[in-house]
Parts: sequence; C-alpha cells; structure tokens
Amino acid sequence: MQAVFARGVDADKPLSMLDVGTMPEPQAREYWSIIQVKAASLNHHDLWSLAGVGLSQKATPMILGTDAAGVVEEDTLAAGGRVLKAGSPVVPYTVVGADQAGVGPGERRSIASERYPGTMAEQFSLPAAHIFPMPANLDFAQASALGTSWLTAYSMIFTAAGLKPGDSMLIQGAGGGVATAALQMARAAGIEVFVSSRSPEKREKASQLGANLAVESGARLPHKVDAVIESVGAATWSHSVKSVRPGGTITICGATSGDQPGAELTRIFFQDIRVIGNTMGSLEDFGRMLRFVEIADLHPAIDSVYPYAQAAQAFTKLSQGQTFGKLVLTFESN
Repeated sequence: MQAVFARGVDADKPLSMLDVGTMPEPQAREYWSIIQVKAASLNHHDLWSLAGVGLSQKATPMILGTDAAGVVEEDTLAAGGRVLKAGSPVVPYTVVGADQAGVGPGERRSIASERYPGTMAEQFSLPAAHIFPMPANLDFAQASALGTSWLTAYSMIFTAAGLKPGDSMLIQGAGGGVATAALQMARAAGIEVFVSSRSPEKREKASQLGANLAVESGARLPHKVDAVIESVGAATWSHSVKSVRPGGTITICGATSGDQPGAELTRIFFQDIRVIGNTMGSLEDFGRMLRFVEIADLHPAIDSVYPYAQAAQAFTKLSQGQTFGKLVLTFESN
C-alpha cells in the first residue's frame, strides 16, 4: 500500500527523512480493525518523529500520522459496543496502551506512529474499541483534524481548566491546530476568548473565526482571564503568567518556541496559579468531543489539502509555522 513514512530520523534535517512509497499492509489481528483511510491531517508530532523525538532509528521505517478519517473495511464492533457496517465513515482514537485488548501486558502508553504504524497510509489498523462514527456534519478532510489537535484542545478547556459558559480564556499563538480548535469550541460553549499572535493576518482570521479580541503577542488584555491555553512556550510564558487571574489555570500542550522560559515561580505560588500539562485526552473525552462537534455543527479550520504524493510540500509548510488551521493529506484511491 502507499504511505507517507519516516525512513530514518535526523535531528538536524528532519524533512530529509520524509518519504512516500510502498509499505506493508496491516495484518488482521484479534480485537483490531482496519480503516480505509480517506484523509489524514498533519501535526507537529510528525515533525518531531522525523527528528527522532518519540521515534527511534531502529523503529524506522515508520508510517507517520496520528489522525485520520476513513471507512471501516468490514462490520466492526466499535467504541461503546456499537456495530458499524462495512463502509461506515469513522474516526479513530489513536492512543494505544497496556490496558487495551490485543496489546501486550505492561506496554507503555503510546500514540500511532511511535510503536505502531501511523495513519498516513491507504490502510490503518487499531483496536476496534477505538473507532467512532464520523460526525455527520463533516467531510473526511475536516474529520481527520479531530484527533490530536481537537481532542487536546477539548481536554485543555473542559477537563484541565474546567471552564464553563461565561468564563474567559487566552489562547497563545493563533493559527495552529490546537489554537483554532480551542477557539471554535470555546466560543460554541459560551466562553469569552482572547487570542494572541505576532501576525496581523492570523489575528484577523482569528477574529473572523469568532475570537472576542485578537491582540499582538504580549499585549495587555482588557482583564485577566480564567485560563490560558499555552502551546508556544518560552516566547509567551511570561505573558501567560501575567494574564491569568489569581487562582486561574495555565494549561500547556507544547512549547514550539522552546521549553525553558523564566519560571516566574514567585508570581505562580503567590497568586495560586495552577499549571497543568496536557497530552491529548481520554477515550471518553474523545467520544464527548465528537458529539459536541456534531451537535454544535463545528467545522475544523483547514489551511490546505494536498494529495498524499505531495506530502513533502505539506510538511515543509507545517515546519515554516505559517498555517492557519490544519494541513491535510488525502488518499483519493480509497
């Protein structure tokens, strides 16, 4: 089958390790099902894999991708015991851990493309209990964005920060997959949303997407917020700490500008600020998030869609940090 994969890892030139070509098809195994992939979206995790973060040289060649949307190959007993007929549109929850059927005992928690082949291929295999019906309001490209970025954003807002309608939050770095997902879901939930960006174009797009206010990075907000969604790291950390109210929460899912900011510990402990790390979310969170997307008729922001053969162009664009929303690869042969 055709796939997008890492043929090796290189910390200095990660994109040199990207390849498109033939890889083995997934083999049938008990408790697992095969999805015919229609679309797979890109994440920074894919760039980190090419650089050797979370992916070892000995594990390559490894099919990349942590998110997808497609159709089940055969009748499947999916999440919640629901039977999905062959050909049903679906989205997968791609975190695999030791407590799942068909996974070796004592195996540590991992995400697709670390220990098991990823989603950027014509076929993708995973535990059947991780397969959910695709929200009926979305197309395959949009649905392929719902895994890593949207689940992470959902968990940061509603689980980690515990925000409710009428609360307020700041999203650092408008434009990325988590940022746009957090903006769309928070506004649908009645939360006041401020976003920051160095780019006037991204600030304008964030306003069009529903932000109450889009400000330049580091700018003073009209008032302190209940929570900050932080994925930028060193460049915005001080602003995050100064923008959250006493007793508020900073949730962190990444550090694209570096992970060694000034800690500002005095301000954090004196103002009882909670700092919570967040990586994706639970299987239950994923199911709730999918229902929320369909009921609220949310449509993930898509920057660009490429055929899988042009994966190098999509990865280059992701590495340049100029996207607004998700980059998606399609597998039209399916």
